[in-house]
Amino acid sequence: QVQPVESGGGVVQAGGSLRLSCAASGSIFSISAMAWYRQAPGNQRELVATITSGGNTNYADSVKGRFTISRDNAKKMVYLRMNSLKPEDTAVYYCRYGAFSIFGQGTQVTVSS
Repeated sequence: QVQPVESGGGVVQAGGSLRLSCAASGSIFSISAMAWYRQAPGNQRELVATITSGGNTNYADSVKGRFTISRDNAKKMVYLRMNSLKPEDTAVYYCRYGAFSIFGQGTQVTVSS
């Protein structure tokens, strides 16, 4: 089973912070790109952040300067640190395991105004 498992979602007030975690498995994790996506009700799933096997990162314009993606290859974990959260960040957040093109089940993030 290589489906990643997300955790860390919850309800937070606007301006607050959360850290999402993604637990992966498989011997090729360290050479796989990973990503976080999100999907708000009524919207399409959108790319939030990516990180390559070498640690290069990229972000959607809407989260630049507020979110940080990181990875720990020894633990086979990927993280998304979210600061200065806004109500429009409310969504289900999904981790994507690039090597297998597979998403996890998602974790809900709700930002109240």
